[in-house]
Amino acid sequence: MALALARSRRGLKALVVGERRSHVRTSRFLPGLLIVSVPLVLALAGPLFAGDAGPRGTSLSTGDGYWLGTDFIGRDVRRQVLLGGRSVVVVALASTALAYAVALPVGFVCALTRRRWVEELLMRPLDVLLSVPSLLLILLAASAVAPGPAGLALLVALVNLPDAARVVRAAGAEAASRPAVEALRMQGESWARMAFGYVGRSVARTLAADAGVRLTGALYLVATSAFLGVGVAPDAADWAVMVDRNRTGLFVQPWAVVVPALLIVALTMGGNLLVDAALARPDTKENLV
Repeated sequence: MALALARSRRGLKALVVGERRSHVRTSRFLPGLLIVSVPLVLALAGPLFAGDAGPRGTSLSTGDGYWLGTDFIGRDVRRQVLLGGRSVVVVALASTALAYAVALPVGFVCALTRRRWVEELLMRPLDVLLSVPSLLLILLAASAVAPGPAGLALLVALVNLPDAARVVRAAGAEAASRPAVEALRMQGESWARMAFGYVGRSVARTLAADAGVRLTGALYLVATSAFLGVGVAPDAADWAVMVDRNRTGLFVQPWAVVVPALLIVALTMGGNLLVDAALARPDTKENLV
């Protein structure tokens, strides 16, 4: 009877601790989700509610039925905000995903190879790209060929590739030197199993943190490129373009600049908070309960 009672108490204690840890994990994600949800919803679902373009009003004015006023050519700022997020979000996400799609296999090959010349062959060309400032490389490429959104995503992925590959190689090199990898080699396991099955899982937290930083950098490059007219038309419905084109009227009609700028900041900050929450370890007190 006493043994059954003790087991019941232990089970109840484990249940309470589990619920407490689940609540703590949820509370960690909540601030990031709240912040990032607004720009994401507007970016992905905004065009569905934008409606048709109405008559243009006076440039950089407020009132007259326009909730957020008008922009530098008299368009409704509310409608431009609803239309302008998709390009920023999709290009930044696509460029980050493309950079890692190449950086992961390249970095893991360099971490696992025993042939020095293979690592030199793969990493030295990336070092050449790394020596050129990112924005300068984008501008040089844009001066030769006018890129659209897809071209801008490729350019941003290209300038992020060297850093991402070096991070993957550095993180994977430590895991690749462990006895477990040598044991997998002796068992005849495939390269993909060693790279993605063991090394990849070992460095997942490091790469997730780097991906959050990389996404922030991609947002910065996409927004800056849009400021400079690369990848988007000068009058495009784009949050970054809105900030650039309407900044001359900031003190006359601030909503045309403040709203898109805050949405870009919220997207960046919320993404980093989510990554930090995903990487956070349980508190010491939780482990001792």
